[in-house]
Amino acid sequence: MNFIDFMPIAEVANSGGFTGMLVSFGPFILIIVVMYFLLFRSQQKKNKERQLMLNTMRAGDKVLTAGGIIGTIAAIKEKTMAIKIAESVKIEVMRSSVNGIIEKSGEAEQQA
Repeated sequence: MNFIDFMPIAEVANSGGFTGMLVSFGPFILIIVVMYFLLFRSQQKKNKERQLMLNTMRAGDKVLTAGGIIGTIAAIKEKTMAIKIAESVKIEVMRSSVNGIIEKSGEAEQQA
């Protein structure tokens, strides 16, 4: 094998036109498509799940905040909520600061 054997392949790739452009930009297009599905679609799915969780919170649910505070929801307003963290101790936090629901209010009544 020598350099002359590979000349026809190099001439086709460098000939220009649609085929040459496809050979040149094909890997970049493939990388963009893979990045879209791996990063953006999975992030959109997580955002939808989080928004669903925030919309389904009810008074009596046990929640975990971003600051690590575990408490029970006492009242919910439009953008904030009151969380009972101890006997006669309530704090007001943003709804978006809730990281997860530990226990739904219906589950607590069924276990008792």
